[in-house]
Amino acid sequence: MPTDTPESPARPGEAAGTPRDGAVREAQAGGIRSTRPRQVRPKTEGWQQAKDADGRPLLQFASPKRGKPPAHLADLAPEEWKAKADELGIPAFRLKQVARHYFTRYTTDPADMTDLPAAGREELVAGLLPPLLTEVRRLETDRGDTIKFLWKLHDGALVESVLMRYPGRITLCVSSQAGCGMNCPFCATGQAGLTRNMSAAEILDQVVAANRVIASGALHGKRADDGTPERVSNIVFMGMGEPLANYARLMRAVRTMAAPSPNGLGMSARNITVSTVGLVPAIRKLADEHIPVTFALSLHAPDDGLRDELIPVNSRWKVDEALDAAREYFEKTGRRVSIEYALIKDMNDHGWRADLLADKLNERGHGWVHVNPIPLNPTPGSIWTASELDVQHEFVRRLTAAGIPTTIRDTRGKEIDGACGQLVATEEDEAVAAGTLPA
Repeated sequence: MPTDTPESPARPGEAAGTPRDGAVREAQAGGIRSTRPRQVRPKTEGWQQAKDADGRPLLQFASPKRGKPPAHLADLAPEEWKAKADELGIPAFRLKQVARHYFTRYTTDPADMTDLPAAGREELVAGLLPPLLTEVRRLETDRGDTIKFLWKLHDGALVESVLMRYPGRITLCVSSQAGCGMNCPFCATGQAGLTRNMSAAEILDQVVAANRVIASGALHGKRADDGTPERVSNIVFMGMGEPLANYARLMRAVRTMAAPSPNGLGMSARNITVSTVGLVPAIRKLADEHIPVTFALSLHAPDDGLRDELIPVNSRWKVDEALDAAREYFEKTGRRVSIEYALIKDMNDHGWRADLLADKLNERGHGWVHVNPIPLNPTPGSIWTASELDVQHEFVRRLTAAGIPTTIRDTRGKEIDGACGQLVATEEDEAVAAGTLPA
């Protein structure tokens, strides 16, 4: 019968992940055969993980300097509009008119803004709403219910966002950085490192562009036409980048998403999910913002031994520190925390890890957390794969039996590399952006 115990580390001089770790050992006690769970160690395949001078995975918290994006109305808080209007020599209400067109009608075309004076209209709009995202290519799957966009920014940096229709809601997975500096070996986005932080307006423009696409009827049409216009209802900061590493711009974007029209997009903050791999000081800062967003912690392993390898930032803030900060978020906001857990075959999907995760969560109380196991999505250059279905079900069973609400994530867009952990600008994407390959 299976014995569910942690694997011992490799012996000195023996590489982790050798056949010894997954070998079947037969015990002659009572004729019972004992099988130790196979333990695969994280390692990159087909690409070289960036390391620092001490040989540890390199973490990039500071954004490389590449020149600022064009100044945009969406980078300004409403209380800054008057100063901008004074700078331009126009009445402040003109900015509110432009904002209404942008945030509620999703247009940047001066021809649509007939409430503005014809004289100087094009110059005003061009100055307040300069182009931020250029659509390079668009891929669809799930019978038209999922669309992945590849965007080129002003400096040539490439980012992606994914638009998904679910029953009763439309979700947009947005990027907050071009690339990512967290260097997690199982995530495609981090393979090329961090290109730069995105501005608040670049983050918001992904939502406005998605709403424009929905209004055009491109997202497989409406399920039932009740006469109301459709738009993005849910935001998940699970695209490219570590959101909390771009904190100030993230929060400016979130406030504008939740601000009522015409000052913003008029979305519910509760329908905005901010995900992090565990930047503990920023988690605590987020808890003090008094904005009731949904908070998600990408944990992926309950033990520091494995998480140090899977999530390099665990070398700064350990599992217990991250979980303590997540619990504090719940205590301060009353918002239940989501624990994201990518199930990787023979790596982190062992039953004893489900038990350990349940113990750690229950030690911090009950009713404060929900676990979202996510079958690993394949990424370029990786031989890792999702856990077998029976293993997934056993992992969920153990958490549920321990009183932890658990739901396996319904991922979308795997066929177009648009699911969790798959967003990356490939060589093909770069060729399309450069015009040397058709979209």
